[in-house]
Amino acid sequence: MTGSELRRKYIEFFKKHGHTEIKSASLIPENDPTCLFTTAGMHPLVPYLQGAKHPAGTRLTDCQKCIRTGDIDEVGDPVHLTFFEMLGNWSLGDYFKKEAIDFSFEFLTGKENLAIPLEKLAVTVFAGDDLVPFDAEAYDIWRSHGIPAERIAKLGRKDNWWGPAGTTGPCGPDTEMFYWTGTEPAPEVFDPANKLWVEIWNDVFMQYNKTADGSFEPLAQRNVDTGMGLERVTAVLQGKASCYETEIFAPLFAALDAVRGVENVERTASDRIIADHLRAATFILADGITPGRVDQPYVLRRLIRRAIREGRKLGITGKLFTSKIAEAVIAEFGEFYPELVEKRDVIVSELDREEKQFGITLENGIKEFQKLVDRVPAFVEKKVISGKNAFNLYETYGFPIELTCEMAIEQGFEVDTKGFDEAFKKHQEQSRAGAEQKFKGGLADDSVGTARLHTATHLLQAALRKVLGTHVEQRGSNITSERLRFDFSHPDKVTPEQLKEVEALVNEAIKRDIEVICEELPIEEARSRGAMGLFGDKYNDVVKVYTMGDVSCEICGGPHAARTGELVSFKIQKEESSSRGVRRIKAVIGA
Repeated sequence: MTGSELRRKYIEFFKKHGHTEIKSASLIPENDPTCLFTTAGMHPLVPYLQGAKHPAGTRLTDCQKCIRTGDIDEVGDPVHLTFFEMLGNWSLGDYFKKEAIDFSFEFLTGKENLAIPLEKLAVTVFAGDDLVPFDAEAYDIWRSHGIPAERIAKLGRKDNWWGPAGTTGPCGPDTEMFYWTGTEPAPEVFDPANKLWVEIWNDVFMQYNKTADGSFEPLAQRNVDTGMGLERVTAVLQGKASCYETEIFAPLFAALDAVRGVENVERTASDRIIADHLRAATFILADGITPGRVDQPYVLRRLIRRAIREGRKLGITGKLFTSKIAEAVIAEFGEFYPELVEKRDVIVSELDREEKQFGITLENGIKEFQKLVDRVPAFVEKKVISGKNAFNLYETYGFPIELTCEMAIEQGFEVDTKGFDEAFKKHQEQSRAGAEQKFKGGLADDSVGTARLHTATHLLQAALRKVLGTHVEQRGSNITSERLRFDFSHPDKVTPEQLKEVEALVNEAIKRDIEVICEELPIEEARSRGAMGLFGDKYNDVVKVYTMGDVSCEICGGPHAARTGELVSFKIQKEESSSRGVRRIKAVIGA
């Protein structure tokens, strides 16, 4: 079964069982300031898991595009991915454990579905602890489907519990499904530590609310949140050791081979890094992000430049190749993700521009390397480039350590690779520590302050379009209960006079105390009314539209104030560049 077939079967199965298909949300979170990227299928649905009404109903299914960068340095092995697709089905206060497990079992074992033999399946359930009891209900449901007791592992909170994302909030037990990948028959007793058992699906049951005192109380709205990684399951069903061996990546490798002028080569870490990173970069570019110095633009630049460095290892020099891989991504995924086709010209031009610019950067790195060499007196017997200097070439100029070593040998030098590894390891630890904060994911803050500042971004965008022009579109936002950060498309620095005018327009709308009206409308009607939409064509057939008089009309799903007067006042604190062609405004309100 191919990845495309798995995606289609999954969505059609749940549509048959009363679920509405919703389109993948953007990779750029709309209402979560804690994350740079959408990291899981549940991420865009947080407001609805918290109780807001979803326009598409209480039963949903989707295939969500996701980015995770916490293990970016591990990409290159057969396992890790930066970009991946997550299949999911959702119950928002509708069905619960029995129906969810019944659906999972039917899809896994049904002849017209995945047709997995029962003897190749095992599951885990929550074992219970001093705070929450054993999930006997999930256990009994699996037993009723013929799963032997020996194939049901009872695990603790570390393995079979989800949430809350913060210190309090929705949480609950989960049940995970495993597939036997061994060539010999599966052992009678399921041992989750056995690597031949591969997790393929996870059903989360949000049934508790963790309170401030650490206790757990039943949730008023119980939800089901599931996740099945498309790439992993495709590889498992095909009997492949790695998702890189499936047809999902075959067109990307073919494009890479065509650039290199080779055939039937054995895949290396460099091949996998190039395919993964440029697939991720293509999807990020399609969602409106361009390479830059901070946040999403920085991650995008890092992915592209790492792919280029790996290309040099494969002997690709003197020609542009990243856009050729992107073309293969667009051809492979464009039917299901039409934004790739719509943004093709932007994707290609940005990759070509970044690749040319990085070529200049590498040239600068070569010059810096030569300066290091020239500083060492000729009479020095043992000539060494320190680990610190080698790492500085890598970190500042993107100069690969392998290239530093090659050039050093040519000029009679050694490189302190141990010192480089120590510096690199320290850098990784610092990056991971930052990533744990920046990429921690989870529930967005839905406080009153955040809702008001989110409302302020609507007014801000309307004012920017009025002052600067209708080319202005949102490119990202970061909103807490104290301040807002708003990124928007604009080629030039906004002048002090223009900022003053924008600020005045927002404050005028606040002073008018306009009612914020929310309506659920068919997408075509919303667009015919002139509703602004963000991040391309990611919307479903029915959307929420927030209108503020004659000032703003936007498609949106986040929390809002009831009236503009609640904001009291609006003050721009700073305007700066975010990335090429994108400006950033930081502002606060008086409430």
